[in-house]
Amino acid sequence: MIKNTWVNLPVKSLNDSVEFFEKLGFKFNKQFDATNMLLNDNTMVTLVEEPQFKEFAQKEVADTKTTAEAVLVLQIESKDAVNELVDKAISLGAKETRDPHEHGPMFGRSFEDLDGHVWEVFFMNEDEMSKNDEC
Repeated sequence: MIKNTWVNLPVKSLNDSVEFFEKLGFKFNKQFDATNMLLNDNTMVTLVEEPQFKEFAQKEVADTKTTAEAVLVLQIESKDAVNELVDKAISLGAKETRDPHEHGPMFGRSFEDLDGHVWEVFFMNEDEMSKNDEC
């Protein structure tokens, strides 16, 4: 069974990306050349400068201006926390990629980080989900 999840993301500037995510409140383990951003006890995002990423992946790095490589999704604790995180990301140079959206008990917003990676941040009201299941 899976013990941990590691997502590797190419970045143009490791220092700029680390600063961006630290200001959003993420913690890092900086013991290696690449930098591990800790999402929770079992999930890490490894920020890797593009030349190293290209060598590791043995493929070209996606041009995030024209190509979506992936959508990274984070579930957080409240609608207010979603707004706070995305608003802060935008104030640090991120770009909101779509309007806030609400689907029943779920609320989400999306942004592109400094390197164009798309992050979907959402809250799911699990109490509402339970009520909807009973219908």
